[in-house]
Amino acid sequence: MANFTWSYSALKEYENCPKKYYEIRVAQNYTVIPSEKMIYGTEVHKALEDYVKDGKELAVNYLRFKPAVDSLKEIPGTKYPEYEMALYKDRTPCDFKDDNRWVRGIVDLLIVDDDYAFIVDYKTGSHKYPDPKQLRLMALMTFAHFPKVNKIKAGLLFVMNNVFITEEYKREDIEDSWGKFTVSLARLDNSYNTNIWLPNPTPLCKFCPVKSCEFNKT
Repeated sequence: MANFTWSYSALKEYENCPKKYYEIRVAQNYTVIPSEKMIYGTEVHKALEDYVKDGKELAVNYLRFKPAVDSLKEIPGTKYPEYEMALYKDRTPCDFKDDNRWVRGIVDLLIVDDDYAFIVDYKTGSHKYPDPKQLRLMALMTFAHFPKVNKIKAGLLFVMNNVFITEEYKREDIEDSWGKFTVSLARLDNSYNTNIWLPNPTPLCKFCPVKSCEFNKT
């Protein structure tokens, strides 16, 4: 197996277009310039983190999110806002910045109450096409970092319209859950080993920062 670190966002980017993944994350020939939506999402995440962690009042333009976040604050257990987790290849926990880390991720809000945990990922976009697969990965890392936890409820909280999409995970299903990533990780590993990074042309190519790609017609 090749030596690389992955996250859910990195794996998703590879699935969308291996060439883009290579140019940005491996060769580092291009950087992604944050869009207005990305900047807004980052600002909202920071505001909600400060509100949950330190009780810092929300700015007027973020008060619309207060009822949903207040309901999360009422859930019993220890609150871990923006909690960083990482694992070695043998799936044992390690520091987020460990040089030998295999996978890592950040949970927007993790609540642990004895053998039960609650995972929340804030979303500022539309809930029309939710992608709960990232919750599965966060749950797997939570099981590794908190050995006493046996059951996890995880949800995508779409703060713009207060829509909460949830899933549940059990420790007994860990192997099946890891299996959901096997095919994609094997493809990513093969690309690293062969140095073959094929483009995946779509109508969105014109918005891609990889200007050298033959399918970028901007």
